[in-house]
Amino acid sequence: MLSGFTFAYLMLLSSSTESDLRFPFPLSASDPHSASMLEGIAGPVHDPGSHGHDEEFHRHEDTAIADILHKQVRILCWVMTGPSNHEKKARHVKATWGKRCNILLFMSSKEDPTLPAVALPVGEGRDNLWAKTKEAFRYVYQKHFDQADWFLKADDDTYVILENLRYMLMPYKASEPLYFGCRFKPFVKQGYMSGGAGYVLSKESLKRFVEKALPNGDICSPKNTGSEDVEIGKCLERVDVRAMDTRDSHGRGRFFPFVPEHHLIPSPVNKDFWYWKYIYYESKQGMDCCSDNAVSFHYVTPNQMYVLEYLIYHLRPYGINHQMQTPPQLLERKTELGTELTRNEEASTRDTTASNIHG
Repeated sequence: MLSGFTFAYLMLLSSSTESDLRFPFPLSASDPHSASMLEGIAGPVHDPGSHGHDEEFHRHEDTAIADILHKQVRILCWVMTGPSNHEKKARHVKATWGKRCNILLFMSSKEDPTLPAVALPVGEGRDNLWAKTKEAFRYVYQKHFDQADWFLKADDDTYVILENLRYMLMPYKASEPLYFGCRFKPFVKQGYMSGGAGYVLSKESLKRFVEKALPNGDICSPKNTGSEDVEIGKCLERVDVRAMDTRDSHGRGRFFPFVPEHHLIPSPVNKDFWYWKYIYYESKQGMDCCSDNAVSFHYVTPNQMYVLEYLIYHLRPYGINHQMQTPPQLLERKTELGTELTRNEEASTRDTTASNIHG
């Protein structure tokens, strides 16, 4: 039985083109390290619940900036799944990080209004992932194009911190042809983004992909088969969508194709392991691997989604307060946003004062 973060030091395929997969350090017999080994892993039967916003360590949280970015940086999340994973995986995405998307959709071959899951006209299995990706983006473009600015594709074993994604996207314009994620270097001249770590298309990128790339067989492969992340990378490059650098100011990554422990714990480096050959930028091990504003991790089991949810959104070290400065991009829009920022700041000050008086 899996426990803690010992579950998945994964050498799972980010795309089916990855070969010669030798993991850089030993795996225990209980660690899943292929897609098939994750298929039988289900999440909790009973809802783990959550902490209330009125509890001691939550009631004084100032979410003003996050709340504003939720309105200003609108993200539609579509999650790749299938009928067999609606209950085992998809519902746990919805219960955790998915609830922070502006719009959340699950792309399947069977409808499920409880998620909601969209029944796309494609088959299931790895041989149909490219077909499903094309149909999913086409559906999103037709049904939700005007309801979001950015369009995130993730898997049902990806965990995403939406607040950090909005912060990363904030300086950019959705009207520009941009594309973000964990950047790999083979197969596509400008590189392509790992499918499992999740990737984000701007509104303009989605428009070009659906209107210009998909109808042209010379730009996008009309076949169902192929590695979806590589194939969409080729399509986007051919319609002049730019693959962006998503590292932070320290050069640390934000999108990750494995679970946190794989990146955080130093181990002997096997240069034949596909990750070191694929990663576009230098990738370090240990704490220097990962940004404090990391966006995503892949191969996260359903149980671990709730662990991450607790560690990120509930666990608080006593006596440490994080004062976040209003980002320059929001200060530049002070006239438009000033009232809301001031209202939230005043409310936070009143709550803190009351707590000091009565606490």
